[in-house]
Amino acid sequence: MLFFMNDYSEGAHPRILEAITNTNNVKQIGYGLDEYCEEAKVLLKKRINRGDLDIHFIPAGTLTNLIAISSFLKPYEAVITSKLGHIAVHETGAIEATGHRLIEVASTDGIIRPEQIDEVMLMHVDEHMVLPRLVYISNATEMGTIYDKESLMKLREKCDEHDLLLYIDGARLGNAITCESSNLTLNDIANLSDAFYIGGTKNGILFGEALVICNPSLKPYIRYSIKQKGGLLAKGRLLGVQFIELFKDNLYFDLSMHTNQMADMLKNGIINLGYKLVTEPSTNLIFTVLPNQINDELKEVCHYEAEFPHDSSSVEARFVTSWATTEEDVHELLEHLKLLKEKYSEYF
Repeated sequence: MLFFMNDYSEGAHPRILEAITNTNNVKQIGYGLDEYCEEAKVLLKKRINRGDLDIHFIPAGTLTNLIAISSFLKPYEAVITSKLGHIAVHETGAIEATGHRLIEVASTDGIIRPEQIDEVMLMHVDEHMVLPRLVYISNATEMGTIYDKESLMKLREKCDEHDLLLYIDGARLGNAITCESSNLTLNDIANLSDAFYIGGTKNGILFGEALVICNPSLKPYIRYSIKQKGGLLAKGRLLGVQFIELFKDNLYFDLSMHTNQMADMLKNGIINLGYKLVTEPSTNLIFTVLPNQINDELKEVCHYEAEFPHDSSSVEARFVTSWATTEEDVHELLEHLKLLKEKYSEYF
């Protein structure tokens, strides 16, 4: 079976496993205060080119969002998010469970526009309503699209105008900043956001994300929240070791670039075959329309997601490449799509 279901199906890049094995018997103190986590923080600060950042390693993305957002907000404050945002769709109400309302804005590509923030603020006028306080965006988005530097700067300006925090879900941040259409750097991300995280789980490590806090007012007591919410890993060393391996050279970026290259190859092949894309992706999430019959047969040879109907006769299928996807994998999937198109040519 081919596997284009997600970008975290494999265990980890061999270098990550080797690093964990090589440090396995070295005794360290716990809860992220070990030598490896400290070294990883130094590496990340150098890579971001900001020495004033607070960095915390947390096991999972949903947990990182939950800890960060619930810690940054007062009980009566709310989050502005795209209706496609991960916190709005795939985190089982984790943010709402902490007492913070999500204010969802419409989006077909996962992007939030500055004028949508204006519209939200116009609708929340006094203390009888929740107070919008934080804008949540994903980069790359859940639709494979990205924010470029200009769009992120405009969003930052709008947040400053309304006294809002800007938080970036970076589960696929590596994919966002290494794709061909990106002009953002990690330093730009840090300078334009109040906090963000660098995703490792979806970029070659076993598990783990690096929460980066840029705004000084958000830094105090965050470890209390991490502990209370269950994110302070006793064997935090495992997170530190993995992030050292990712950032001691260019492994993090190399893996992201490979993932994007495989996605570009797949996207171009899908277009050349005459299939319709749902959005124009920049990274490794490719949404395409599959007639129901093609979807039924393709599922027999390939794992991918096709949760939502496009219309009565077709579905929206999501194909995801990863650091471990090979050119052979892509060519084989495209060959299946070619043969199925020929079989069901009446739909094209």
